[in-house]
Amino acid sequence: MEGDGYGAWMLVSSRIDMLFPQCLIPFVATVRKPDLQRWIAPIAFKPGFMEAQMCGIVGLFLKNEKLQPELGRLTALMLHEMCDRGPDSAGFAIYGGGDERAKLVLLSKTGETDFGSLGTRLGEEVRETVDVETLHDHAILRTKADGRQARAWIIENAPDVTVLSLGTSIEVFKGVGDPDRVAEDFGLAGRSGTHAIAHTRMATESAITTEGSHPFSTGADTCLVHNGSLSNHNNLREILAAGGERFQTENDSEVAAAYLAHRMAEGDTLNEALEGAIRDLDGFYTFAIGTKDGFAVLRDPIACKPAVIAETDDWVAMASEFRAIAPLPGAETATIWEPEPARIYSWSHAA
Repeated sequence: MEGDGYGAWMLVSSRIDMLFPQCLIPFVATVRKPDLQRWIAPIAFKPGFMEAQMCGIVGLFLKNEKLQPELGRLTALMLHEMCDRGPDSAGFAIYGGGDERAKLVLLSKTGETDFGSLGTRLGEEVRETVDVETLHDHAILRTKADGRQARAWIIENAPDVTVLSLGTSIEVFKGVGDPDRVAEDFGLAGRSGTHAIAHTRMATESAITTEGSHPFSTGADTCLVHNGSLSNHNNLREILAAGGERFQTENDSEVAAAYLAHRMAEGDTLNEALEGAIRDLDGFYTFAIGTKDGFAVLRDPIACKPAVIAETDDWVAMASEFRAIAPLPGAETATIWEPEPARIYSWSHAA
């Protein structure tokens, strides 16, 4: 580990925020790379240290329509490879066709919510029919009513429920425990679609709960998964809440998701919102972001959190480690690279 070699530095940098509290990160960022390597290596590379890794993220964006029936199966393979990075909980967002009705995916915090009754009450409030489909402790509500209005009403009037997502394309599912079991419980392998992102969580800043799991979504057809931690999320939460954003957890990643949703609701493109995030979000992060038509990856300006991207004529994939991409068809001939710090990578199905 001696010297200033790029490979050695990348190994050390991926462990910095596991070893230092946020208050010391500004100081750590000023230390010469060789000194950091010399100080951190004896701790960070002890046997067993990597069992304490923070979270794993994956994303898959299909360019070949023929692969859409395989999206869930391929995403499940990727998620499986990240199980040891986040054994506390897992979740995924999958994007596919819809009928232009708003879809809201809900989580019962108690496991006892009467979703049918809730759908009836919501329908009376928005004066539209609400169809309800239940799956374990989740439910999908479909309505022609305005999705944001429906989300706001549920948050205000159903304290035993968390709204996981809303939109015409997105569906988000989460669970505590083994990521493979979460994927199986919600039928990930059998789902089709255009693109997906998923996350395995090692809780570091909040309790292990389903509602605290990723992905986070506060805006229509927009969601985010995050490996890292933000240092200014409390201030941003207050600013965004004053601007109308509604939060359901204390998780810093929900603030990042709300920031992007808010910027895009104000008229930004996804890339413009991410440019703002580089300026306004402090901390360490690798983000994978999904929108109705698009997919993006962003790392913070220091790029301490690991990430790799691979692309073929058929798909684009990202993950915390390449082993999650290796099972994909054609991975052996893919173009593979490490995303640069503070550079936005994005793809879109939009014309």
